[in-house]
Amino acid sequence: MSDLHDLIRRGEGERLEFKKKTTHPTRISRTLVSLANTHGGQVLVGVDDDGRIVGVRDAEEEMYLLRQAAEQYADPPLKLRIKEIEEEGRTILVVTVPESLQKPHRAQVADGDWRGYVRVRDESVQTSQLTERVLERTEPAFPRLEKMPLNKEELAVLNYLRQNPRITLPQYMKLLNIGQRRAYRTLIKLALHGYIKHHDKEKEVYYTL
Repeated sequence: MSDLHDLIRRGEGERLEFKKKTTHPTRISRTLVSLANTHGGQVLVGVDDDGRIVGVRDAEEEMYLLRQAAEQYADPPLKLRIKEIEEEGRTILVVTVPESLQKPHRAQVADGDWRGYVRVRDESVQTSQLTERVLERTEPAFPRLEKMPLNKEELAVLNYLRQNPRITLPQYMKLLNIGQRRAYRTLIKLALHGYIKHHDKEKEVYYTL
């Protein structure tokens, strides 16, 4: 099926993830939630990280785990569209996750531990509380930011990052002499649309190209 091969050739990204198999609902739920919280997308189950078609052993079991992840390990629950495809004698599942109107969704990572995720390039990145507040007010992005000219404040971030390895919220506020709320919304908007990368593993959150 040429459509599947075209999809695989695109490679993993903001709207596409490859999974060899669904190992556990808690793991796949993070990916599903991140897609729903950003622009939606697809997960190809039965495709290795390098794009090789390996197929799934038991399509029914895979679909059960996927629905369990979407309905029991995501809050609010997600609705998936799952299509079964036969290719090269192997079964592939094309899982479509629409962009949600009920953001933010959270994934259960452990008992009583629910966390939000967004899609930044080809990664599912954990959200902060501030990010989730932005998501609550974010309408589905049509048209995409990439198709619109960036304003001066957005371009200032990219220009700064071309000359410096990273930028923090206070640095951006000082750079443009703007308030925290306005600065944060711009940084998150750029991160959600794949222009910059959000890092929150250190003491202070920072952003890179």
